[in-house]
Amino acid sequence: TAGSNGLAVSGAVASLNQRNEPWLILGDTNQNNTRQENFKAKFAYDFSPTLRAGYIVGIWQNNDDRASNSYLQDATGNPVYSGNININGRQYSLSPTDFNISRASLVHIIHGASIKTNTRGNFDWEIAASLYEYHKDLSRQALLAIPAANNGGIGRITDQKGTGWNALALKGVWRSNENADSTGGTHLLDFGLQRDSFKLRTRVSNTSDWLNGAAESRFSEFRGDASLTSAYAQDTWRFADAWRVTLGGRLEQWRASNGAISNASSTVNLDSRREFAFSPKAAIAFQASRDWVVKASLGRAVRFPTVSELYQGSISATSIVNNDPNLRAEKSWTSELSAERDLGNGSLRSTLFFEDTRDALFSQTNTSVTPNITNIQNVDHVRTQGLELAFQQNDVTSDVLMRGLEIISSLTFAHSRTVQNDKFQASVGKWQPRVPQWRANVLMTYRVSEKLSTTFGVRYSGRQYGSLDNSDPNGATYFGFSKFLVADIRVRYKFDKQLSGSIGVDNLNNEKYWAFHPYTQRTVLAEAKFDF
Repeated sequence: TAGSNGLAVSGAVASLNQRNEPWLILGDTNQNNTRQENFKAKFAYDFSPTLRAGYIVGIWQNNDDRASNSYLQDATGNPVYSGNININGRQYSLSPTDFNISRASLVHIIHGASIKTNTRGNFDWEIAASLYEYHKDLSRQALLAIPAANNGGIGRITDQKGTGWNALALKGVWRSNENADSTGGTHLLDFGLQRDSFKLRTRVSNTSDWLNGAAESRFSEFRGDASLTSAYAQDTWRFADAWRVTLGGRLEQWRASNGAISNASSTVNLDSRREFAFSPKAAIAFQASRDWVVKASLGRAVRFPTVSELYQGSISATSIVNNDPNLRAEKSWTSELSAERDLGNGSLRSTLFFEDTRDALFSQTNTSVTPNITNIQNVDHVRTQGLELAFQQNDVTSDVLMRGLEIISSLTFAHSRTVQNDKFQASVGKWQPRVPQWRANVLMTYRVSEKLSTTFGVRYSGRQYGSLDNSDPNGATYFGFSKFLVADIRVRYKFDKQLSGSIGVDNLNNEKYWAFHPYTQRTVLAEAKFDF
């Protein structure tokens, strides 16, 4: 609002947002002071030369203080964090939580167990199970403005204890007679059963002391369960000396249940859902000559909505505000055709790829309803096609290019567009978010001697967008996604059998590039390593 009302302040930085619209940067938030402790223990027991059992446990603890810093100052130089302010003749209003401070305390625990055979014979099997649990996951947020919030006061506590997932997999592999002739062929059959279960538990409570107080009245809550049970089988059959075919399929049952979203006074219970999907795959490889192999493949993939995409939202009275519990599964058909030449000490490969996706899951604004709703939604149709070239020289004794030189490189062109999107017509014909048209990588390692080696890498990504309608052309700002060309270098020296050291520079050219936040600029790393 134009005028002279409000406290006159200085320090605001004028800039442009990702849409090239003018905005003011008033400070920075989420300055994290983090302390993490990690513990891992791994055990294995061999019942016999062919039967092994294993167990692993991991504990991750994180304590995090998140501060904010205002660039705004009054006439006497004191920082300003809230209230009505005036910047260059315009009045703005800062809420107490615009410059937010919070604390988090987390303890997550993971267990993994397996038992498997390794007979190298006709049949092997494996049973694997894992459990990940949010043993403790508390986040405390102040609702008062700084500096009063530094001493406590009202706030909110977010508790995610009970969230987690577990998985159980039964796997088998059967091999036919490896000495079978080209007429009978050889088979490699992979098959198995798997079940994955997920739980979402989040409760946000009010508290009179955000620093140390207990959770009091409910502010909001969301919860839900999902599971995926599947059976798969795949047969790789070498039916002739030069031919190999792979056929497989995966049958899945997905369930979502116990979904509920609450505000302070109301709860909306959501209906359970159950769906089935079948994903076939097929691939064929032909050894055209000693040096050339041609491969073609086709497969279907189904990605069901996650518990957070379905149930993490809010309600107003008894109406759902910003999530869709009826999201459909994302379904894709992907195909590839590649030709690869064996260079003796390396390889050269070219691959044509094509992907056709229906009901893709994206965060977007539904402009077909009033008022507009922004949340995770199904995008009707997205299509991607492109070409990748890859070259690798992997034998340090080779002289294809230079003796002692290793190279891994690729160049990818992708044409990825939204074909249909009834809820957001402005996105039709636009680039798929985070998929640049061109991408390239080169990593070269030159072994000067047995002790000294040098590595040089270059990474390039072309222009990309973060929004479906490509309305964010300014990548060099917060929330933006920019193109980049970055070089890294490293030198390693092995002093003796046990002691080695290295020094390197990441982002040697000090490129300033962004992916929602700024990436790290030129960074020097040094390392010393001693092996007992």
